[in-house]
Amino acid sequence: MLENFSEISVETPVDKIIRQIRNLITSGQLNAGDRLPPERKLALRLGVSRTHVRDAIRKLEFYGILKTHPQSGTVVSGMGITALGGLITDVLKLEKSDFTSLVETRVILETHGAKLAAQRRTSEDILEIKKALVAYEQQVKKGNPAVEEDLMFHLKIAEASKNAVLKSLMLIITPDIVNNFIRYKVCDERTNNIVCNEHETIVQKIIDGNGVAASIAMEKHLKDVVEFSHSMNF
Repeated sequence: MLENFSEISVETPVDKIIRQIRNLITSGQLNAGDRLPPERKLALRLGVSRTHVRDAIRKLEFYGILKTHPQSGTVVSGMGITALGGLITDVLKLEKSDFTSLVETRVILETHGAKLAAQRRTSEDILEIKKALVAYEQQVKKGNPAVEEDLMFHLKIAEASKNAVLKSLMLIITPDIVNNFIRYKVCDERTNNIVCNEHETIVQKIIDGNGVAASIAMEKHLKDVVEFSHSMNF
């Protein structure tokens, strides 16, 4: 009898924002070149946080549905309606991907990203990575959740890789992984200290310009997340 029931899919705020934008474009209320309201106003209107709006925009940017220009803001691209429908469907499907598969993909992206970062990083990149490292460690010392700081640390490494596609893919899959990891795994002080040490090791290998060592350090750092994904049944 149980097999006759199907899992109920609960949409996230990001899913709903994407669907709203899709409907506005397909109905002709938003056309190519039209500018979206600023993030702050959009978040207020939708009743969600700016983070949710930003995540939705980033995902739609990656698929070429939206474009953000420094001076004119975020605008709708000239993509055709048929392609638009297919791409947004892919975005929403990705949200519901198997958690272990997401983690495996993250490991591939981040280990290679760390290697590239060690080979291509600039002095400015190193400063940004160090700033992100300090921000994370400060939150940990205060006993506060450091989800955003952890994500920013990894994104700064991705930026240092000078591979925009790699960074965009990380923006899509990493937040869900980090949030689930924090939500279901209780991290004590010892675990947090280990993470801090691992972060510092990764940074040092990148500074040294040792791509292989940076990749190995990143893989070791993500080992706990991989093991966690194998133990969970989402």
